[in-house]
Parts: sequence; C-alpha cells; structure tokens
Amino acid sequence: MTATDKRTQYATQTSAEVLKDLDSTNTGLTEAEAQKRLAQYGENTITHTQGESQFKAFIKNFGSLMAILLWVSGLVAMISGTMELGIAIWLVNIINGVFSFWQQFQAKKATDSLMAMLPTYTQVYRDGKVQQKDATALVPGDVFLLQAGNAIPVDARLLEATSMQVDQSALTGESVPESKEVKFDPGEGQFAESNLIYAGTTIGAGTGKAVAIATGMNTEFGKIAALTQQQKKVKSPLAIELDHLTRQISMIAIAIGIAFFISAIFFVHYPAAKAFIFALGMIVAFIPEGLLPTVTLSLAQGVTRMAKKHALVKDLNSVETLGETTVICSDKTGTLTQNQMTVNHVWTRSKEYKITGQGYVNNGHIELDGKRVDPSTEPELALLVRVASLNNDTQVQQDKDSGKPKILGTPTEAALVILAEKAGFDLAAATAKTPRLKEFPFDSDRKRMSTVHRLDDQTLMLCVKGSLSDTVHQCDTIQVDGKVRPITEDDRRAINAANNKYAKLGLRSLAAAYREFPAEADTASQLDKMTIEDAENHLTFVGLTVMADPPRPEIYEAVRKCHEANIKIIMVTGDSTLTAKSIAVKIGLTSDQARVVTGTELDAMTEDQLQDALKGEIIFARVAPEQKYKIVSTLQKNGEIVASTGDGVNDAPALKKADIGVAMGVTGTDVAKDAADMILTDDNFASIVAAIEEGRTVYANLQKFLTYILTSNVPEAIPSALFLFSGGLIPLPMTVMQILTVDLGTDMLPALGLGSEKAEPGIMHQPPRAKNAHLLSKRVIWKAFAWYGLISSVISTAAYFFVNYQNGWPNVALAASGNVYARATTMVLGAIVFSQIANALNCRTNMASVFKVGLFSNRRVWYGIAFEIVLFAFLTVTPGVQELFNTTVLNPGDWLFLFIIPFPIVLIEEIRKRFARRKDPLADAAD
Repeated sequence: MTATDKRTQYATQTSAEVLKDLDSTNTGLTEAEAQKRLAQYGENTITHTQGESQFKAFIKNFGSLMAILLWVSGLVAMISGTMELGIAIWLVNIINGVFSFWQQFQAKKATDSLMAMLPTYTQVYRDGKVQQKDATALVPGDVFLLQAGNAIPVDARLLEATSMQVDQSALTGESVPESKEVKFDPGEGQFAESNLIYAGTTIGAGTGKAVAIATGMNTEFGKIAALTQQQKKVKSPLAIELDHLTRQISMIAIAIGIAFFISAIFFVHYPAAKAFIFALGMIVAFIPEGLLPTVTLSLAQGVTRMAKKHALVKDLNSVETLGETTVICSDKTGTLTQNQMTVNHVWTRSKEYKITGQGYVNNGHIELDGKRVDPSTEPELALLVRVASLNNDTQVQQDKDSGKPKILGTPTEAALVILAEKAGFDLAAATAKTPRLKEFPFDSDRKRMSTVHRLDDQTLMLCVKGSLSDTVHQCDTIQVDGKVRPITEDDRRAINAANNKYAKLGLRSLAAAYREFPAEADTASQLDKMTIEDAENHLTFVGLTVMADPPRPEIYEAVRKCHEANIKIIMVTGDSTLTAKSIAVKIGLTSDQARVVTGTELDAMTEDQLQDALKGEIIFARVAPEQKYKIVSTLQKNGEIVASTGDGVNDAPALKKADIGVAMGVTGTDVAKDAADMILTDDNFASIVAAIEEGRTVYANLQKFLTYILTSNVPEAIPSALFLFSGGLIPLPMTVMQILTVDLGTDMLPALGLGSEKAEPGIMHQPPRAKNAHLLSKRVIWKAFAWYGLISSVISTAAYFFVNYQNGWPNVALAASGNVYARATTMVLGAIVFSQIANALNCRTNMASVFKVGLFSNRRVWYGIAFEIVLFAFLTVTPGVQELFNTTVLNPGDWLFLFIIPFPIVLIEEIRKRFARRKDPLADAAD
C-alpha cells in the first residue's frame, strides 16, 4: 500500500478503526510501548542529508579553475628561478581560499540561527495520563491534545475537534485556513482531507485531540524535505563565468609566453633554455594574481551590503547571479502582501462604509461618503460589529519580543477584532453584559459559525457569521435603517450583486446575521435540546464584512523597478484565481489581460504549451509543490535565470531548482531556508529588488576592477617587448619582482575600492545581461589594452628614457646596471603606479563623468591610492627591500614627474566619455 493510499485509509476509517490499525487506544500508548516504537521509527525530526564536511568545504575553495591557474603560476615562477614570486603567488591563493571559506562559514552560522522547525513540547497521553513531552519523542499511535496557536508536530488523524481551523500555508501555500473536523470530507486539492492534520502546519483556532499516523521523515513535510535534499545545486553563472575568464586569460598569457619565447631566440639570440625561463616569467606577469582575491572580497562586500538591506546571502557567487535574474517566481501571501487580513468595507442594504488602515493594529477609522462616522449612530453598522465581535474566538496581542501583533486564532476573525476596535466596540464589556451560552462551531458543510448569548433574563440572541450563500439562504428578514422587515428578491439580488462586485476585486465577503428569541425558564435545558437546525433559521440579515490581505506598501515601487529592469514577475500561489489576479493587477504585476492557469490546467499542459504560455503574461493559482518545481524548470529551459521565493516546505524543491532560491526568514520553515541561496530577514519582496540591484552593481564593479587590473599588464609587458625587439640594446626596464609589486601590491586596494563602487545612475533601467555576455568583453579588452594600457605604456616608457636622458643618453648607452639602471626601473614602476591612480578614477564609471558621481565619494578608492603611494615610497627608501625589488631613492624632480602623471590621463578620459555620452545619451550605465 502506498503512502497516499494509507493516508486515504486513515481518513476514511472510523476513529476506532484507526486506533485499532495503529494498535493504540483513545488514551494513547504506554510509556514502554512508546519507547519501543521510538527505537523502531526514530525521533520525530526532519533529518538533513549529510552535507559535505567542513574539511571538504575548506578544500573546495582551493580547487577552482582560477585557483588552479595560480597554483601552476606559482610553480612556474619557482621553476623559472623566482622563488620569492612563486611563494607570494601561493600565499595569495591560500589567503583567498581561507577568506572565502570564512565568509561561507559565517553565512551558514547566520542561516542556522534563523532556522526553527517543530514545536518543543506537546501534550501527549502516556500510561493513560496527559503528559508534557518533547515533540521529538512522538511516535505513530501517540494520542495528543491540540489548541489554538499550537504547531502540529506530526501527521495525525483527528479523534475530536471543536471549531478547529488549521493554517496549512507552509504545506500548500493557501493563505485561507482549512476547517477540520472528525467527519471525513475529501476537500479540494492536496492535504484537504477534513480529518487529517499535517506536521509543520499550525492550529489557528479551536481545540482537538489526534492520533499520530506518521512522524519525522515519514510525514508529508519530511517527504518534501527529502525530495529537496536529493537535488544537486548546479554551478552558479558567476562560477561558470570565472572559469571562462580563467581560460581566456590563460590562453592570452600562454600566447604571449610563446611569442616572447620565439622572440627571445630570434631577436636577442638567447639559448633555448634561457628563452624558456624568460617566457615563463612573462606568462606569470600576465596572470592577474590579484584578480581572485579581489573578486572574493568584492562579493563579500556585496554580501555585507545586502545584509543591511535584509537579504542574507549564503553563497558568495549568488550575489552576482541575482544581477542576471530575468524572472522572479513569487509567492503572494506574506511576500507581495502583508499576510494580515484587513476589513476594508462594510456593506449593508442601505449603505457602504469604507474602513481605513491596514493590518492587525487599530490604525484607522470608519468612513461614509468620505466622512468619518460614529458607528453608534449607524444602526446596521453597530449591530454588524456587535455580531462579528461576539461570534469570535480570536485574540490579537502584541508580541513582547518584536512588538508586532500576534494572533491567537484565525486571520479572518483577527480582521473582525480590529474592525471592532476601529468602531470603538468594547468587547470585554459586551462579553460581560452578553455572555456566551452555547456555540455551534464552523464546519465545511454549513460554512457558518453561530453563538448563543443572553441579552437579558427574557431574551437570547443568536449571532451568525459565514459564507454569503450559506447564510443568506437561512434569512427571511433583513434590517434596514434600524427596522426589521421581510427580505425581498430585490434585497437578495442587491446582496448578491455586492458580493460579486467584491469577488471580482479579489475581496472576501463574510455575511453577518442574527436572531432574537425568548429565553425559557430552564435556559440550560432549552440550550441542551437546541440543534443547529433549530437555531440557524428565520435569521435577520445585517450585512457583509469585506476583507483582503493588503499588498505591502513598498511593493508598487518594487514592481515598477522590476519592469523597468526588464525583469518578469510571475505570481505562483495556492490562493484562488480571483484573489491572485486581483492582487497582480492591483500592484501592477500584470495587466488585466494576463492569463490565469490553475494547478489542474497546468497538469494538463504539455511542456511545449507551458513553454509558450510562460512567454506571455501569466499567473499561477491553486498550484501544488511539484508544480512550482515544474514552472521553474520550464522557465530555465526557456533560457531564463530564475529567482524563486517561498516560505513553506512545499516551496523547497522549487527553491533548490531555481538559479536563486529566496526563502522567508520570518515565516519560512527550516526546510525552505536550507534549500534557498538567500534568506529575506524581513520577508519583503522589495528586498529582492534591492538585492538584484546590488547584484547588477557587483557585476558592473567586477568589470571595472577587471579593466583596472588588466590595464597594468600592458605597461608591464611593453618593457620586455622593447628589450626583445631591440635585440637586447634596451635593457629590461622592469624586473619580475616589480611586476609582482603592481599585481599583488599597489593594484590590490584601489581594485577593492572599485568593488565597493555604488550603482551608476540608470543601472536598473538596463535589461539583465545576456547569458552569452562575458566579464572579459570586447569593451573591457579595448579599454584595458588599447586605451588605458596604451596610455600608461607610453608614459612608463617615457619615464624610463627620461631618467636615462638625464644621465647622458643618447650620447651614452642605456644603463644596464648600477644606480642609474635602478633609478630608471624605479621610475618605470612609479609611472605605472601613478598611471593606475588615474585609471582607478577613470574606471569608477563607464560613461558618466567621475566628477558627476563625486570625485571623492568613494573613500575606499582614495584609501587605496594613498596606500599605493606609501607602498611605492617604502620600496624606494628601505634598505634590503631596495635590493630585492631593484629600486632606489628618487630625487624631487622624479617625484614631480610622477605626481603630474594622473592629471592628463583623467582629463583625456573625461573628454572621451563626454563624446561618448553625446553619441549615446542613454548609455550612462551601459557596460
């Protein structure tokens, strides 16, 4: 028998049959039997698949393609005789790997701290007595008690239920609570059986008693968790791109090495062995050793900035992937909306009232025709508020820790409690004056709840609330303008018309009615004999309360930003089609022409049909967990980069499958958080948009500092080219250790400063970057090698000849050793360093003027500039270091020459950018 068949069997059996099948009793198991079953079934926990060990996670940080390139480069440097260079490169790799591991370790710690899953304690029958037990100790056959606010620890069959409503949104995505009762009703959709309750869901209202039918990983919650854990996460787009970049750089470096090897043999007439060592040195020089740590630190800065915007990123590479996102699959409840049901209208036969304010706080009032009214002067309004308040089992309290409202009961009744507060209704006084004597709980057949109250010694009052069709059918009178009269067909048409109007807007209507009747002398006996059929007839209709889960205030701006950025948003929800579409249209997610596809329709669609449907405006409603996974998977087949949000265990497979899984930190289950790449600590869709903007900025900054780092490679290579093509007449103007000084010393901090550059204006007006776009684009190559690099090469070469000119060249040969040679190579190094100062400023923007964004607005770049000047000065004046790096003390004229260098370079680039802006005025943020 399959698990589904077993579930159906438990639902359709009588309580006695279920207990017999589980070898249990109405008062549960003995402690001895429970211990036996605990040994057999294991603890009631969601186990996690054994993740990779900390050691393996640590080692992975040293095995990327870029890291391997650096290991090889270090080895090549050692073989070529520059042991210091090889050791330095390896140290860079080690430091970078340790830092990456530390960032991931900290993110994991933060994620673990957010996770909370099953309740700690449960009231369980053991040895015939109710005992408080740790929920992990529950076993199949245990009988336990439930009340409003309890999280359900296991899958169970109800034995008793009173007015029970269960919030199953963590499992189904459906925001409206399910009514539960002992009598079997199959319901609509998954997990809708009226007498079964599931682990990971919550009792919203009522009380009950149940017997556990499945625990731990055998629960539906556990099965979905297991499905999620079996999925393997694919490489992030950035990791793939860095591998591609590594291959590009490797090919460039090797090509240059081969060219220099051949040139050394034919132009300088080096022996093959010496030419090979020289070529190896050039290969090392062209590998940007600082790129990997700069990328890592830049991503880490992005993670820090995102955390300040309520987005906890678990993996560094996910930062940039966000910037590539083309589609966001978003849940509705709690993400696009506030998850706080709010009454916004009250309708009576003669008037329609507007209720201001939103959420579970008294922050509004009641208006009629745009003017505030006193509810006590409006007969039907006052009566409706009274009925809705007395017929209510929910409390709204302020959470002591967070200060936020917390409901003990159902969202619908909580909305009515707040309505009463806005109307100034004193529930405590009314309850004391009009005590409840009897209750007829809500059930899925009647779709009504009724309570009987004592008005005075002679009169009782029945308060009724429920679905309109099931309540108005029981009414034969209506109250209008304070008077009760027979209800007419015109009245019924008007009531239905109002209900339909609200339904089309995605609003939920709840009818209120009442009946007063005489109290008999023996009221207790009268009430004992009273049946639902006796009570709920000849009712007087009062009106409708109209409510909705309001959109988050900031969602409108967030959706607008997504549309401007060419990011498509698809709502995927368990709610009804009407509610889903009305919210989507209201917040601007789609137009009114959007297609709404239900879970049933989705099942009937072929893959080709779904792929076509996803290209247009579409909303998904009433979907099951595996269907969310199917939607994400199909979008990826369409070539989209997909971010998917979710909070329940039902969302976990889709979160794991998506390129970026986004879990809710406040309402999310630990299974969802575990599957996600990013966790929103405020459950806010707007935080996703902020994170996407940050992701785009990170990618733009990656290109900026890639341009900056590669730029220095050209003036590093030109001196060696001069040496070769002059046949050795021009001594090497720059040593390998000086090249290392630029790559790992002076370039590092300004490059990191570029990694923290703020977004350029208009970055969210650009479409997501194409999948076939690369970090090392034609634009980057042109700017780094043919523009910035060429300018820097001319200046550094000029510095070399400037020193020799001061010392008699061309009348004497270029110095090949001694103090003049040391000063010449020092000036070449200095010219590159000071050219890079200008290039750091130039790289801050692609098209915008650096003066427009603020010359000093990025302090980190300036700290880096100050550092490279100090480092260069240190290398020129420190004994011991001078010998290692072949540097010497410079005179005041040399320093003046160096300090002048940045000004013309910045000026030339500003002129180029100005012409470029005139040619393409919209290209400020273009790459």
